[in-house]
Amino acid sequence: MDAIEAEHLVREFKNGPRAVDRIDLAVRSGEIYGFLGPNGAGKSTTVHMLTTLLPPTAGTARVAGYDVVHEGPQVRMRIGAALQEAALDPLLTGREHLRLQASLQAMPRNERRARAGELLARVGLSEAADRKVGGYSGGMKRRLDLALALVHRPPVLFLDEPTTGLDIQSRTALWGEVGRLAREEGVTVFLTTQYLEEADVLADRVGIIDHGRIVAEGTPAELKAQVGRPSVEAVPADPADRKLVGEILARFGEPITSAKGVAVRLREGESDLAGIVRALDADELKVEHLQLHQPSLDDVFLAKTGRSLEGEAPEEEQSARPGLAMEPA
Repeated sequence: MDAIEAEHLVREFKNGPRAVDRIDLAVRSGEIYGFLGPNGAGKSTTVHMLTTLLPPTAGTARVAGYDVVHEGPQVRMRIGAALQEAALDPLLTGREHLRLQASLQAMPRNERRARAGELLARVGLSEAADRKVGGYSGGMKRRLDLALALVHRPPVLFLDEPTTGLDIQSRTALWGEVGRLAREEGVTVFLTTQYLEEADVLADRVGIIDHGRIVAEGTPAELKAQVGRPSVEAVPADPADRKLVGEILARFGEPITSAKGVAVRLREGESDLAGIVRALDADELKVEHLQLHQPSLDDVFLAKTGRSLEGEAPEEEQSARPGLAMEPA
């Protein structure tokens, strides 16, 4: 049985367009499903329906085997949710938040202290546990919100843009914990995001939503394979060699636009790179920069929607995306 199922799910607001337009979902138990799309695409509205916070206009959905409309209490017992706005009291400490949440979840009194300590350690907040949350940074608040969602050990976890606005260190720490939950505890994670690298790093499968409709779905590798083969870009050390370098690269694929040098879409994939290096060396052509570009989820989004995703990563994170670059010889 799938942990999350939806069929022809619709949410239409009064005097407005359909925020969610007949989407189908099937998320397997223990899977991290990335729901990728720009602001206003329908991501949060979908999460609100799946977590029983908003009734569907039409269609059906089941979470952990229970209908979100007719069996709401059963759904809520089996899910954890960290939504975009963390509901934290600035006057309470992190530990007090967790013990309060444990009591609300009817956890036995003798287990509350231990569970709070366990979760604070897991999200890296042990040293700040007894400080008031009003003094927490944005990243600390997001990590506490994740801990609160996990108090009752839910089998299904909803994270609605959990890392928006966080620095790369906080984001990476949260990625690590989400991956561990799925890998070690079998938690099903439904993750909405507008960050391409977040979906690429975390998700087993990705659904791309645009204007309320799912326009593509599959593993990150499958989606990128639909776009095309990798490309290689070369920047000659001597600009006068641009034509000669272009002729060599053209032996390995069809030319494509390059802002800085010359580039081709490779016929055989990254295995062509060694041949290109040998060919350049044979003609004694030096390059300032030679880089292999793999298709990205941004390429997929562009191909499926006709536009790039607005939620780009900060510049320092983009430079850290997977790729193969070679320094000048």
